[in-house]
Amino acid sequence: MKEILQYLKTHGEQLDSEIAVAIGMSLSNVRTQLTELAAKGEVMSCHSIRFEKGKKIEGISCRLAGYIPPAAPGRKSK
Repeated sequence: MKEILQYLKTHGEQLDSEIAVAIGMSLSNVRTQLTELAAKGEVMSCHSIRFEKGKKIEGISCRLAGYIPPAAPGRKSK
């Protein structure tokens, strides 16, 4: 589970299939771990449908709960 949390911290919101490919785990194993993390309140997840090049992709979109990424360096608008 720590691998999933670390991956989401560095890459932000991702689909479960993208997490499975990046970490090298099976999709079913990632989904069970994501449901456990969501039950603990560490991860926010929702069912998502995306269309890429006319192809329907269904999955679970996940992000860390309560995590605000640091501000990007550089000048800020007033």
